[in-house]
Order: sequence, then C-alpha cells, then structure tokens
Amino acid sequence: MDTSTSARDAYSPEFLSAVERVLADEGGYSSNPADPGGATKFGISARSNPGVDIAALTRDAAIEIYWREWWLRFGFAQLPAAIAAKAFDLAVNFGASNAIECLRRALRACGSPVTEAGMLGLVTIVASRCADPQALMAALRSEAAGHYRLVAANQKRGADFLKGWLNRAYA
Repeated sequence: MDTSTSARDAYSPEFLSAVERVLADEGGYSSNPADPGGATKFGISARSNPGVDIAALTRDAAIEIYWREWWLRFGFAQLPAAIAAKAFDLAVNFGASNAIECLRRALRACGSPVTEAGMLGLVTIVASRCADPQALMAALRSEAAGHYRLVAANQKRGADFLKGWLNRAYA
C-alpha cells in the first residue's frame, strides 16, 4: 500500500480541501531575499522550521506539517469548514495569531461581541458557528486585506507583495 494514501486517510476532508488551497497559493521552492521567512517550499519556511531541509521537502511531508503544526495545533478544525479553510490559509501566510485576531475582528463586524485574546478559544469557535457564514467570510476577507495593507505600509518592501496579498485576502 502507498504510504501517502494511507496517511491521507487520517486527514479530515475539510483539512484536505483547505491544504490543497494553501498549496496552490504557496507553490514550490522560493528563496526571495525580501521574504523574512527565508527559503520556503509549499509555504513551509526555513525560519519557522529550522529542522526541516526546505529544498528537499516533499509535498506529503509539507501536508503532514500543516496537519500537525497548523490545523490541529491551532484548532482550525473546530470552525465551520469555509471559515476554517480561510483562517488556516491566512495563518500560513501571516501567522496564526494574526489570522485568529482577524477572525475575531470579523466576528465583531458581524455583531458578535467577541473579546477573547490569544489563540482560538471556545467563545470565538461558538461565535463562528453561530454567525451568518457569508457575512462572516466577507468580513474576514476585509479584515485580512486591512492587515495586509498595514504590513505593506510598515515594511520596507511590503508594497512589492501587496497585490498578491490582496488577491489572497479576497479569494
């Protein structure tokens, strides 16, 4: 039996859908000097994963890292599927704490008085499940775009990446 097939059987369908989107956004190997993450492949950066040989990283190994170090660790599986996929994608691109804070701001924009701080908590999870999914997604996209604009304004070469970031925010 192919081990990659048996490993994929352990992943939830929601995760597999979300990770396919991340992998499509992140692409292959990159070592852009303007990227603070350093060498990156499939969105897995050398800076955040010092023990990983980025150049030799396989797609299946990247998926396993995303499952263990992102999807499960930060609790995205507890959110509604579409919101989980979007928050996960944003977390990979600009950090889990920033993505979760964007989600909270989006919930507040939709009328949920979420005041939690830190990582994904029960109040945010319940509010996400109770919110109108289309309104929450629109608000989350808007909050992500705002975050990207602030980053671009505050980074020396941030403007170089803004168009791509905004495309990702609104996707």
